[in-house]
Amino acid sequence: MLTCATLQAQQDQINYDESKVPDYVLPELLVTSAGKTITTARQWEQLRRPELLELFASQMYGRTPDDSGVGVSYELLTENTAALGGKATSKQVKLIFSNGQKKLETLLLLVIPNNATAKVPVFVGYNFKGNHSTMLDTTILYSDNFALVKEPGHPDWERGCQASRWPYEDIIDRGYAVATMCYHDIFPDKPGLKDHSVVSLFKGYGAAPEAPDEWQAIGAWAWGSSRIVDYLAAEPRVDTGKIAIMGHSRQGKAALWAGVQDTRFKVVISNDSGEGGAALSRREYGESIARVSSIQPAWFCPAFNQYRGKEQERPFDQHQLIALVAPRAVYVASAVEDRWADPKGEYLAAYHASPVYHLYGLKGLESSEMPGLHAPIMKDIGYHIRAGKHDVTLYDWLRFLDFADKHFGK
Repeated sequence: MLTCATLQAQQDQINYDESKVPDYVLPELLVTSAGKTITTARQWEQLRRPELLELFASQMYGRTPDDSGVGVSYELLTENTAALGGKATSKQVKLIFSNGQKKLETLLLLVIPNNATAKVPVFVGYNFKGNHSTMLDTTILYSDNFALVKEPGHPDWERGCQASRWPYEDIIDRGYAVATMCYHDIFPDKPGLKDHSVVSLFKGYGAAPEAPDEWQAIGAWAWGSSRIVDYLAAEPRVDTGKIAIMGHSRQGKAALWAGVQDTRFKVVISNDSGEGGAALSRREYGESIARVSSIQPAWFCPAFNQYRGKEQERPFDQHQLIALVAPRAVYVASAVEDRWADPKGEYLAAYHASPVYHLYGLKGLESSEMPGLHAPIMKDIGYHIRAGKHDVTLYDWLRFLDFADKHFGK
């Protein structure tokens, strides 16, 4: 078990000095394990992409299990056609997952613009502090799992306490719907609550020891994002051909993994995701593998622990993860004061993913030099770095909307 002293030692070893970034060589993106150079999109899809997908599943995020034994049903709890001062309709939907013996209930909040004359594109994304935290509306329900992670009276119970991260009116005014759920509903992010996660519904749960590729929290969150998309397929006002996923911080990691696995996400957005997300591990700047893989409950599969302190020995890195989204659009966002997430490493991973986009005749990031503050790049791979700290701001959302507009033809 990791002690407080161990965790503090890891924290003290975090590098924030660019001059101490080691010389590194990235794993090959377009060369197969057998040494074959990839020169076409077809070769990428048939030869190299499956190899890389297997590496990330077996050695980092865990293998998503067969979910045929886990069913889902939906229950519409509320529908408010006058949400946001009449601009939108809000729906609260209970998703009930069951394996025939055990059930797990989650709450989805869907906000749809009222003035649309056609089906609308939608942003899918988890919130951190409950649906109630995203707006002041007193009709928004609290989820059961939130009571497991926060004691009554905690400030996170306050309605709208993270409303700044969810500028609904700006999103609705641009013609987009929002589908959000508290990430604790899928996998409570607190030690000892795995029995309350969707993982507990799957065959083989609780077996000891865990398999090296056993999925954990990030894998479960990614799976849950896809289940939101399943529900949206039945929403007549949502254009399921225009679905974007946005994740911040740990959910930025999960959004990338969800986007890699589920091609229904046509735009994949990672905000301040850092180590285990968009940032290159080999830079050894900011959060380390040792630190991120020590968090409990575990985010990554047990096999990932072998790379603690061995960033240069890992046979894959995050530029390859970003490349796995191709040919769909991917956007990486950073904040200049968020050194923990290594903004330069996030940019370089996106840059080094670009050769795969070129195979499709698409445009990636053409320079290894980062853009300046508030100078977003809007190609098939997009990027911006803004002023400020680790957060999701209105500036971020306006750029995400611009990027989605470009790729959804709005």
